[in-house]
Amino acid sequence: MSEPGITRLEQDAVPAEVVDQLRAGAIVAPVDAGVLELTGAGSAAVSCFQGLLTNDIEKAGDGAFVYGALLTPKGMIVVDGWTARLGSRVRFTVPAEGRERALGIFQRSIPPRLARFEDRTDTSGVLRVAGAHSVAVMGAAGFPMPPGPSRAVEGKAGDIAVEVARAGDSAPFVFQITAASEHRRMLHQRLAGAGAHSATADALELARILAGWPRLASEVDEKTIPQEVRYDEIGGVSYTKGCYTGQETVSRLHFRGHANRHLRGLLFESDPPAAPASGWSAVTQEEREVGRVTSIAWLPDGGGSVLGRWIGLAIVRREVPIGATVRAAGREARIVDLPFDAPTVTPA
Repeated sequence: MSEPGITRLEQDAVPAEVVDQLRAGAIVAPVDAGVLELTGAGSAAVSCFQGLLTNDIEKAGDGAFVYGALLTPKGMIVVDGWTARLGSRVRFTVPAEGRERALGIFQRSIPPRLARFEDRTDTSGVLRVAGAHSVAVMGAAGFPMPPGPSRAVEGKAGDIAVEVARAGDSAPFVFQITAASEHRRMLHQRLAGAGAHSATADALELARILAGWPRLASEVDEKTIPQEVRYDEIGGVSYTKGCYTGQETVSRLHFRGHANRHLRGLLFESDPPAAPASGWSAVTQEEREVGRVTSIAWLPDGGGSVLGRWIGLAIVRREVPIGATVRAAGREARIVDLPFDAPTVTPA
């Protein structure tokens, strides 16, 4: 895994009207993702993947949609993603930069006599819908609807076959739509015609930062364990399922110890609203380095308690309390709990 960088959204990346739509409407945006599928006789694909994922897809049952990660044997995150279980098929949607990592694990860990996997990235198109009115917009656009959060269904939007998955309430988006790649633009237009604001991937990144979710190669480096990046809070790990790769480290930390660093929010001083320095990731407190900045974004003025200022995410040592003043990327900032007190990105 390469050295982590800083995800950075400049002041012109996300317009204020997009923030308004997250708070009181809906947005739709394309996702640059890898799409991998596992199939096998009966429950073979589910059983194979259950032995790899930090979360539990067996207990969740058919139609489940869960977030989790694949780990090294020592419990470090290799790649994270969203898993849809439908019948005997498992679909794992990962960040584009994590596709090769996931494929490598599948090649080493999936017994070909039990299940097989295929890389569907080139033939699949993925959209995500976020915002308080996402459910209403999806219904108006005629998409099949999962029965509730953390569920997925297959069906048709018009005459286009789609998989529609609804994330849990703390996720940075509400719906994920997967279809053949040639239909993605048409589905995007269908949602826009039903009232969704057409947005870019930067809008989804802002929603992710607001929700306090980790990103591969930003919050997650080659030494990151799940508890350091809020997997307990966001429902990304199960402590009751059977064995999976890396479980020993994750369980031992949960039951017998604690993480030495945590993912926190950064609220930069707003007067003047100068940008945090580019390429400078250190977080210091009283001239002692206590962490690193992982994501930075300008939250445009659209109403609300923290709008019109710079925010960010940082991995900081556990002894740095909520409310502490630090220096991050060369600017004064306050450590805040996550998610941010900002526009909701979940359905009302």
